Amino acid sequence: MRVLITGGAGFIGSNFVRFLLDRHPSHQVCVLDALTYAGNLENLGDAYRDEPRLRFVHGNIRNSALVEELVADCDVVVHMAAETHVPRSIHDNVVFVETDVFGTQVLLNAVLKHPVERFVHVSTSEVYGTAVEAPMTEAHPLNPTTPYAAAKAGADRLVYAYHQTYGLPCVILRPFNTYGPHQHLEKAVPRFITGALLDSPLTIHGDGSSSRDWLFVDDLCAAVDHAVRVDLAPINGQVINLGTGADLSIRTIAELVVDRLGKSRSLLEYGEERPGQVRRHIASTERAARLLGWRTRVAFPDGLERTIRWYDDNRAWWAKLLWMKSVTITGPAGQKLTY
Repeated sequence: MRVLITGGAGFIGSNFVRFLLDRHPSHQVCVLDALTYAGNLENLGDAYRDEPRLRFVHGNIRNSALVEELVADCDVVVHMAAETHVPRSIHDNVVFVETDVFGTQVLLNAVLKHPVERFVHVSTSEVYGTAVEAPMTEAHPLNPTTPYAAAKAGADRLVYAYHQTYGLPCVILRPFNTYGPHQHLEKAVPRFITGALLDSPLTIHGDGSSSRDWLFVDDLCAAVDHAVRVDLAPINGQVINLGTGADLSIRTIAELVVDRLGKSRSLLEYGEERPGQVRRHIASTERAARLLGWRTRVAFPDGLERTIRWYDDNRAWWAKLLWMKSVTITGPAGQKLTY
């Protein structure tokens, strides 16, 4: 099988690339990545240098000629390329629409010209906004609360529209908050871990009571792999949540990190609430189990332990990212907010 993975040098993408290469010796993988601040060839490890089954292409998914060339030479597209950081979308929303919406449209149009066996779109639970039901099923209303979430919702629905209008073989996956090795420091879990390792303050938005369903990246990779190879008919055109069915608050995550590292909880600091904050996310897991035959295997304490160990053992990887660890924006009331 020839698999094109967009955004394959990012956090989730690079984990999935290594997952495929490790488990499927007959697969050929092509990675298309623009190598923005969140993309890093180091994420691909030895595979980038030594693996003949892996091809890397440096480029933007809005480059239609390049995208058509790559799609024409693959059997399956796994679309992960996106701008993903909520606070950055508040600060600079244009690039989120350009990449997440227009980039997805370019990719879909390429698939129209060069049909593939299936198109797996990795969306996000952020399209739902705050939970109005628990657990959140795939029928939950789409109420995105930030420019990032709205851009991802636009891409999500664009994929569905191409399936309905043109009959493209598509499946839309909505993972909940994913964490694990190689995640950029702008996200909560690695930000807390690296802050605690450096005895630096761990900034929590608001009172920290907002909760999320935390999905370990290896479990997410297994789910995407299932979506690539299960029988297409039952999942064609379907939306499928990927989560654990349990949630933990942001404050609890920070406390678990400092406790595990033997640090003082005095490192926890509370700041302004984030604009557009989602109060709660918790996934319904029934459809993923029924259509993909998939459930999570990594409990949060185990996943957090593995993630902490990776960041502790790979300080050189993240030391160069410390200068990009936060961004300050002007909030809706003119207040300065740092993330």
